[in-house]
Amino acid sequence: MREASRSFMPYPFREVKHANHGPLNGLTFAVKDLFDVAGYPTGGGNPHILALSGVKKNTAPAVQQLLDAGARFVGKTHTNELAFSMSGHNIHYGTPRNGAAPDRIPGGSSSGSASAVSNGLCDIALGTDTGGSVRTPASYCGLFGLRPTHGRISLQGCQSLAPSMDTCGFFASTAEHFAAAAKCLLGEDRILPAEIRLVSDPHLFSRLPTESQQALTPVVHHIRHLWGEITPLQELTPQSEELFQAFRVIQGYEAWQAQGRTIERYGLSLGPDVAARFEFGRGVTESDYHTAVSLRQQFTSWWEQQLAGRILVLPTVPEIAPLLTASTEQIEATRKLSQDLLIIAVMTGAPQVTVPMTQVNGSPLGISFLGPRGSDQRLIEMAVTLSSGEK
Repeated sequence: MREASRSFMPYPFREVKHANHGPLNGLTFAVKDLFDVAGYPTGGGNPHILALSGVKKNTAPAVQQLLDAGARFVGKTHTNELAFSMSGHNIHYGTPRNGAAPDRIPGGSSSGSASAVSNGLCDIALGTDTGGSVRTPASYCGLFGLRPTHGRISLQGCQSLAPSMDTCGFFASTAEHFAAAAKCLLGEDRILPAEIRLVSDPHLFSRLPTESQQALTPVVHHIRHLWGEITPLQELTPQSEELFQAFRVIQGYEAWQAQGRTIERYGLSLGPDVAARFEFGRGVTESDYHTAVSLRQQFTSWWEQQLAGRILVLPTVPEIAPLLTASTEQIEATRKLSQDLLIIAVMTGAPQVTVPMTQVNGSPLGISFLGPRGSDQRLIEMAVTLSSGEK
């Protein structure tokens, strides 16, 4: 199954020392091949980056936290090239298998990590989420997933894409393992609301395909049963096209600053979609970047006033994973629609958890909770409660 899943990079396996006791003792984990692990190279989803890497001598702190808690490392997982795609396709290494829907893409860029967990090859997996790279594959593969508060989990020893947006997230297939990993990686919340007050933006649900709306409606009713009324807000994403362009400018500019010199110096061979995104980033001016950052700050302030310590209920992505046979244009259209949901957390630095609660045509579809910065553990607790059906 390990080889058939195409989840893991084919590195010669080397045992990585872990604690004999701890809260994660007996559990296994995998690591997206952006994180350094001593004894392994870091390939970043690109053979040129792999050739430049060499074997690492140090282990990234987030990986070490799991090892110190007793979890056993089982391998490094595939990623979209330089983490700059959300399809799961990699022109050099292929597409990892979606364990929950084998005829559909796994999502990316943390494709291999989601694949490994959904195929039962490990209990927990680390990924990164810049524009949706944990939340999307978690929904597509029927997993619990977290994009944490920006900066909450260390990204030291991890390849950068867009540092002001990059986060270290993780996957699990069960609520128990999800909560255990969260306790290890997150610590205690700085913000713990005295009560759970929920809000939603009906606009975010009404734009979904009819099948997705129908599948998520009973989940929303269940959430109301657990925590009470969900207060509707007016459109939470004003000027969404302007906001999306600001996101694109910030991500593109920072991505080129992080990787552009390497791309040009070594003539990296990139997939057409990834190459196009880097080419866009190369053309972003410093003035354009600062204008976009200013818009992000305005949106964050507006958002915090709207949220006012409450928790937003929203779809994780608009629909189930596209088929493996979907065209590039179809996948890109899905990506654009997804971004309107995904960039709220990205632009505000807020945490978002996705919970596998329903299906459409036999394929998974997640629901999300998004809370104030620093409320990650509260969201994890809500995810566990929702999945168990008990308050």
